Amino acid sequence: EYRKDLLVNVIFPRQYIDLPVGKIIDSMGLRQLRISETEKFPHVTYFFNGGQPLPYSKEDRIVVPSPRVPTYDLKPEMSALEMTELLKNRLKGMPYDFILLNFANADMVGHTGDIEAAKKAIKTVDYCTRELVNHFTSLGGAVIITADHGNAEEMLNEEDNSINTEHSINPVPFILTGTDISPRVLPYGSLSDVAPTVLQLMGIQQPSEMNGRSLIKMY
Repeated sequence: EYRKDLLVNVIFPRQYIDLPVGKIIDSMGLRQLRISETEKFPHVTYFFNGGQPLPYSKEDRIVVPSPRVPTYDLKPEMSALEMTELLKNRLKGMPYDFILLNFANADMVGHTGDIEAAKKAIKTVDYCTRELVNHFTSLGGAVIITADHGNAEEMLNEEDNSINTEHSINPVPFILTGTDISPRVLPYGSLSDVAPTVLQLMGIQQPSEMNGRSLIKMY
């Protein structure tokens, strides 16, 4: 249901999320930060909050301008490096209980179909991710690395070797790291398990409205 004024019967009505994870975190009086560059800012704010446009009472937001280029293969680094340094500096004087960050490179550069540019984009994200993981773990924090879909890992169609610029339907990684996390490969998981895992890491009880389960329970 994309619009309310359509004079048709809608097969799939809009779903309302009453208890997005950000709302639960806020209800506990905990501080949270959402940070992204322009291209993905709605994803870490409006969409992550279940369609709620305004921030919660203890939610801060940082948007870093995306490069002004016609297509992102011309600037595959996008604003990832600037965002990484900004976040590291922000943490020096303002601690948060939960931080959500989105690197847009793999998706946005993947959409251009330029494989060499996508390689540069991935290398940039790899570097920034390593910097942030090392920084957060040195502070005693835990880090989850995941995605909601693929793109740059599948840029050639298997049938005819033509360029593919669309999202893939491959399983996405879920990597959990921290000072108290024991290395282990889990057999499977679902995107619905991400929020319960976040809540368990933060010591917050999972509400009955969530139908996923914490992946930590499988350790």
